[in-house]
Amino acid sequence: MYVDLVAAIIAFIIAYSLVPVMRRLALRTGFVDMPTERKAHKSPLPMLGGAAMLVGFLIATVVIRHFFLKGAASTNEAFDGLIIGGVIMFCVGMVDDYAKTRSRDFPAWPKFLAQVIAAAILVYCGASIRGIQDPIHGTYYITFSSWFRDLITILWIVGIVNVFNFLDGLDGLAGGIAAMSASTLLIISIIKGDMSSAISAASLIGVTLAFLRFNFYPARIIMGDAGSTFIGYVLASIAVMGAFKSATIISIFVPVLALGVPIFDAVFVVARRLIEKRPVYKADRSHSHYRLMASGLTQIQTVSILYLVALGFSVVSIMIALVYR
Repeated sequence: MYVDLVAAIIAFIIAYSLVPVMRRLALRTGFVDMPTERKAHKSPLPMLGGAAMLVGFLIATVVIRHFFLKGAASTNEAFDGLIIGGVIMFCVGMVDDYAKTRSRDFPAWPKFLAQVIAAAILVYCGASIRGIQDPIHGTYYITFSSWFRDLITILWIVGIVNVFNFLDGLDGLAGGIAAMSASTLLIISIIKGDMSSAISAASLIGVTLAFLRFNFYPARIIMGDAGSTFIGYVLASIAVMGAFKSATIISIFVPVLALGVPIFDAVFVVARRLIEKRPVYKADRSHSHYRLMASGLTQIQTVSILYLVALGFSVVSIMIALVYR
């Protein structure tokens, strides 16, 4: 348990120290998100918060794993896939963010292709959803074929990356939900005795909490697509490496509920866009947080309500993990 705490503290200190630096750099270089009628902020906001989180996460996880997980070859390979894929997500997100600073839209297909490649790298490194396990005897009674487990793993990761990117619309929303989701996955990893996933989850908690200090309303910096897609990728990967590793027919809902707010929000939005025959990838104000604000709530009230919903999902997820561990 103390190992996870050390990882979270290291990640927090590094990210907390870097966020002001990245903010000044973004303002100096013009790397800012310009306001539009769809967005909640009314003035340009620095977009390099994701860089501080990336650095904090990388250093914390690498240092802790080096000292506490020596010789765990299989977990090291999966972790390598997580890091490589996460960096790919961050780099593509930076290109997308740069386009936004020039008031241009980055095409959807290169982003989608990069997401598939990053997910495939994690699968290649040995992390995948292998089947559904018998909770009593511990054997797989539904074992997925290799092509199917690779496919659903890639679909899961690409899906979570996008739903988290969709969620990043209000000050403190994506960062706070990410911290709650990572906390849930940390507890589940501890329940399952999965130290590798626990270290990654704890490090993500540290960087998101540090970022929230500067991102909660009124935000002084935002994570940008680089940060939201990186966080989404890490959360999805931790779930595959841990909670999904030995999923039973009931506990398969554990990672889904742990990421419940972005998942169910995205399902509603995508369904609505399909019904209205609009492009699924085209941003609009149909997300739950925008609809709550349209009802008269402030940003803080809206974010607080979604925090409470996420907390409820997390509690149910942990209870299921405890019963079906």
